[in-house]
Amino acid sequence: MTRESSASPLIFGGDASSPRAALPVLPPLALYIHIPWCVRKCPYCDFNSHTASPVLPEEEYVDALLADLDQDLHAVYGRELSSIFFGGGTPSLFSADSLGRLLKGVEQRIPFASDIEITLEANPGTFEQDKFVAYRKLGINRLSIGIQSFQQEKLQALGRIHNGDEAVRAAGMARQAGFDNFNLDLMHGLPNQSLDDALADLRTAIALKPTHLSWYQLTLEPNTVFWNQPPTLPEDDTLWDIQEAGQALLAEHGYAQYEVSAYALLGRPARHNLNYWSFGDFIGIGAGAHGKLSHPDGRIVRTWKTRLPKDYLNPAKSFRAGEKALGNDEMPFEFLMNALRLTEGVESRLYPERTGMTLESLAEGRREAEQSGLLQVEPSRLVATVRGQLFLNDLLQKFLT
Repeated sequence: MTRESSASPLIFGGDASSPRAALPVLPPLALYIHIPWCVRKCPYCDFNSHTASPVLPEEEYVDALLADLDQDLHAVYGRELSSIFFGGGTPSLFSADSLGRLLKGVEQRIPFASDIEITLEANPGTFEQDKFVAYRKLGINRLSIGIQSFQQEKLQALGRIHNGDEAVRAAGMARQAGFDNFNLDLMHGLPNQSLDDALADLRTAIALKPTHLSWYQLTLEPNTVFWNQPPTLPEDDTLWDIQEAGQALLAEHGYAQYEVSAYALLGRPARHNLNYWSFGDFIGIGAGAHGKLSHPDGRIVRTWKTRLPKDYLNPAKSFRAGEKALGNDEMPFEFLMNALRLTEGVESRLYPERTGMTLESLAEGRREAEQSGLLQVEPSRLVATVRGQLFLNDLLQKFLT
C-alpha cells in the first residue's frame, strides 16, 4: 500500500517561526492506536467511533496502522516507547492474532522500554476469557474496562450493550486472565441518578478491587444523540453532593485523586495518561488519531489523521489530515491545559524543559491566577488551588494571549 506523506501543508500557529530554545531533553514517547469500531454507538459518545459491520477488516486495518506509523518514524528515530494505549471504539473487538501482529510490527520499528505499559480498552459485552488470556500473553499488561454503571436502568439509558452482572464478571475475568493492573471507567450524574444510586455504583466498583478508577460526570456533547435529545439529568445540588460524597468514599478506600477524574491506588496511576498531562510526546495512528511530537530544535507539532475508516483504508487517500506547529503565544495554554488537570500539578522546571520557553513567559498569567486564588503561590510548582481545579477553564483563561 502506498500513500502520500501528507494530506495538507504544515500550518504554523501564532508566532511559531520566532526563536525558541532547543529542548535539552526530549520528553517520554508514547503511542496511541485508535480502533474506531463499536458494537453500537452510545448516545452520549462524541469519540470517533462507528458501528461495526459483521466482519471487521482487521488484516487491512493492521496493515494501514503499520504503514501510518512508518510515516511518523522519521520524527522519533532513536527513541523508545514508554507506553502504548489501544483506544476506540472498542479495541477488544479485534482478535489477539491481529493485535499480536500489530504489536510485533510496532516493536520492529520502535524499541519498547523494558517496563512498557500497554493498555487495552475493553467493554464487558466483548469479554471472552480465552481472548483476554491471549491478550495478556501478547504483553498487554493493563486493561481499561468501560463499565459506566452497574444498574440496568442506567445502562439502558446510556445505550450500553452489557448488564451489571456482566460488568462484575468482566473484572473477575480480567484478573483470572492475569491482569493485576486494570481500570474501571465509571460515570456519574446519569439520567435520573440519585446520590444513593451513584454511591452504590462506586461501592460495587471498589469491591472489585481495581488498581485505578476513572470516575467522571456525564456531559452532553455536541454531535451526539443526547445533545439533540437531552435526558433528564440530576440537579446541580445533587451533582455537587455526588461529587463530594464520592471523592470521600474513594479516599476512604485508598484511591487517591491525582487528576480531575482519575483515582488510583498507591503507585498505580496510568502512565500513558500522565505522559499526556505532563506534555509528553505521543504518536497517534489510526482513523482520527491525534499526535504531538517535540523536535530537538524546539518545534512542537500536533498531527491528526483521516477520520473516517473508509477513507483511512483507501490507498488513494492520505493517512494524515493535517498538522500544526505550536506558536510561542499558544504554548502557555497548551502546556497548562494538561498540567493543571493534575491535582499536584507539575514542577515549574518542566515548563521550559518541555516547551523551550522561559518561565518568565508565564509571569503575567501566573500573577493574575494567584491573585484570583486559582493558582497556588508556589514558585517550584505549577499547581491549581482546590478552587482552581473546580474552575479550570477560568484559570486557563489567564494564560490566553
